[in-house]
Amino acid sequence: MDKIGFIGGGNMAEALIKGIIAENIYTSDGILVSDISTDRLALLAKLYKVKTTDQNAALASQVDILVLAVKPQTMAEALASIKDSLKENVLVISIAAGIKIAKIADVLGDIPIVRVMPNTPALIAQGASALFANDKAEKILDKAKTIFDAVGIAVTVESEDLIDAVTAVSGSGPAYFFLLMEEMIKAAVELGIPEDNAKKLVLQTAKGAALLAVGADENGETTAQLRQKVTSPGGTTEAALKTFTEGKFASLVTAAIKRAYDRSKELSK
Repeated sequence: MDKIGFIGGGNMAEALIKGIIAENIYTSDGILVSDISTDRLALLAKLYKVKTTDQNAALASQVDILVLAVKPQTMAEALASIKDSLKENVLVISIAAGIKIAKIADVLGDIPIVRVMPNTPALIAQGASALFANDKAEKILDKAKTIFDAVGIAVTVESEDLIDAVTAVSGSGPAYFFLLMEEMIKAAVELGIPEDNAKKLVLQTAKGAALLAVGADENGETTAQLRQKVTSPGGTTEAALKTFTEGKFASLVTAAIKRAYDRSKELSK
């Protein structure tokens, strides 16, 4: 039976572990985790019955799929610790933002590597991830995709450069929605709605709108069409949307995502 290992046992690694166990992709005894925190390892072992170690090399020598779930600033150290310990034909998956495949290959060699940009809703199995495979990994990309499908949806991109665009759209995207919800709650309170009720109304509205959009998309209906259905001529929604338009909302969204994209490219250098 194949084994999967995680170097780094943080929140995203835990989300993936939880997802692959829930979807019966791996059983607990086929999952290994290494981390510098013994407390974190103890928690993961208790919650998911996975095998743990504080030795990256020991883990790397046992697994067929290796997920690099470390922070970008500690990637060099993690790679150095495993470069002489990898199993033959291992598939390496990196979820470290800004770390290009070439940088990993420089240390680990010409092996199958998949770079992934997930996002935080993976923590509740509602993530959106994009994957790019190097030439060596193209034929086994489905193995990586299955892991990220277990915590939401996963798509593949044809160019590693597109990972920067994905970072700007879905990687950072949850924060854009959180900001809108945050400001809607503030506005509701200013209009006299008690804060508890304001939170309930805004959060449920966001949840309902998202679910409605997903369901509509499955039936070929666009978000623009949904917006038009809600917008009665001369009504309250039209008045609000006109204010957004006057404030150049569309241009502002585009500019913000472009700024995130540019910053992602800077960090990748």
